[in-house]
Amino acid sequence: MKQVVAFGSDHVGFEMKAELIRRLQGRYDIMDVGPLSYDAADDYPDYAGAAAQAVVSGKAWRGVLICGSGVGVCITANKVAGVRACLCHDTFSAHQGVEHVDMNVLCLGARIIGIELAAEIVTAFLNARFGGEDKHQRRLNKLLAIEKKSLSNNKP
Repeated sequence: MKQVVAFGSDHVGFEMKAELIRRLQGRYDIMDVGPLSYDAADDYPDYAGAAAQAVVSGKAWRGVLICGSGVGVCITANKVAGVRACLCHDTFSAHQGVEHVDMNVLCLGARIIGIELAAEIVTAFLNARFGGEDKHQRRLNKLLAIEKKSLSNNKP
């Protein structure tokens, strides 16, 4: 079974999302959470949230989110407990984020980079694996503890 990658975008990232999906089909199972057609009035939180939920629920292995700058989808995804989303516009950050921090959602800005660089970044992200070195696991555990504490502090 191939690994499932959840994709989401807004109207600005719609074309880049479609092209990235086209390029990845056959290598990964693709979950396109939308939008499924261009709509200039759509809102990135709807699709970023859906893709982030797919990752934390286990329906998807990783997620790729695209909006104009990448910032909106990144902030939205990181509101979902269990998501470690990062905005990356270079291949080093995309693979290093996985290797050191176990990043599980990649965010891109369609108005910042072109399709060729975006494809390279997505490939670097999807090919990377968390190394699990002691120092990286220790840091990840601290990050997860902060998330857990935040969640418990916000309960009614």
